[in-house]
Amino acid sequence: MGLYHYLRDLRKQGYAGAGSDRLILWRKQPVSVRVDRPTRLDRARTLGYKPKSGIVIIRQRVDRGGRKRPDIKKGRRSRHAGQTKTLDKSYQMVAEERAAVKHPNMEVLNSYFTGKDGLHYWYEVILADRNSPEIMADKNLNHISRSPGRALRGLTSAGKKTRGLRKKGKGTEKARPSRTAKVKRKYRKQHLYY
Repeated sequence: MGLYHYLRDLRKQGYAGAGSDRLILWRKQPVSVRVDRPTRLDRARTLGYKPKSGIVIIRQRVDRGGRKRPDIKKGRRSRHAGQTKTLDKSYQMVAEERAAVKHPNMEVLNSYFTGKDGLHYWYEVILADRNSPEIMADKNLNHISRSPGRALRGLTSAGKKTRGLRKKGKGTEKARPSRTAKVKRKYRKQHLYY
């Protein structure tokens, strides 16, 4: 068995390095922090990380908890339950989008979970410079230069999972090419002859 297999086993067993001391330090840091090396090397390598110039890792913090719509001032009391809002995005997708906006010259390759406490989630986002010669020459990474805005268009792994694109076949007819595209196509068909 290789090194990454042992690293994965150590993490599952809850080794000493992944304790609350690390989270206490992370809470004091800014929301978006560039890190020198991945916290979970085995996971980062699985998702495409390579220690070369043009690849950067950002630790992104996301607030936990529900979301609410603006406060309802009038109307029946029973309608106020509609104030709670169920997001269509996962926390991981939100973290990728924020990292992409913070670093506009980079593309999100992938991301992975690193920790959580009562208030926050932390994800490490792997970013690649789309114009870097090393990235352009790498046959496994040069595809990101041809698809700008991957995170914001939901084309990363977390984005596809959130959009329901992990399944194929029966029951997923409305998932492709997207939920809104299906609705728009139906609307155009209905109003074609008017």
